[in-house]
Amino acid sequence: MKNRKAIESIFVVALMLPTILVGARIAVAQGPEFTSSFMFKKCRGFSSAGRNPFFILKPGFQKLLVGKEDGKEVRLTITVLHQTQTINGIQTRVVQEAETKGGQLVEISRNYFAICNRDNSVVYFGEDVDIYENGQIVSHDGAWRAGVRGAKPGIIMPGTVLLGARFFNEVAPGVALDRSEIISLSEVVQTPRKKFKNCLKIKEMTPLEPGNVGFKFYAPGIGLIQDNVVKLVSVSTVDDDDDDDD
Repeated sequence: MKNRKAIESIFVVALMLPTILVGARIAVAQGPEFTSSFMFKKCRGFSSAGRNPFFILKPGFQKLLVGKEDGKEVRLTITVLHQTQTINGIQTRVVQEAETKGGQLVEISRNYFAICNRDNSVVYFGEDVDIYENGQIVSHDGAWRAGVRGAKPGIIMPGTVLLGARFFNEVAPGVALDRSEIISLSEVVQTPRKKFKNCLKIKEMTPLEPGNVGFKFYAPGIGLIQDNVVKLVSVSTVDDDDDDDD
């Protein structure tokens, strides 16, 4: 009888070991796998404006990050627009990223995010992408939307950050499969703006481009402050011409 109870206890513990997801919150981080399925139905709805400690969806919030690559200046401007977009039945906030290199526009993307009401995770519902060469659009590579061709939303920033957490940002088979691993919670990052403490360091990769690895740093209350070679230069509030609807 005692042996049977012991076996049952071991079985129960074994069942509790895998990663546990409550809503979209990563409760346990372990093992080599990246979480790609999230219980978004438990979010009790989504908000298209707000913030979590490391990601801001406040309309008008803008950041400029600057760096150098191949001897040319790279500028990344991130703007939370007043515009929203309904993706797969969810009203999302449009966040525009405009990148230039050597003074030439290379990419504009319109990213669609919303915050899970239950756990404050920022959910990524897709993006529209324009790739430029010599002032002309030449590609839309990487564009995807949840609900189209099997694509599903992913997590861009968990509501509860946990060292070692691994999760997919984008779940668009064959198109966009970026995934993240939180590798530090206590980084100190010097930027042209200021020195930031207690920053997240996130390793990003994709099975679509094996060996292509990038690193991003997020500061509390600000969000992204470094994306590979570019670092935060300024933070501001701007108006845009988009209406606050689709």
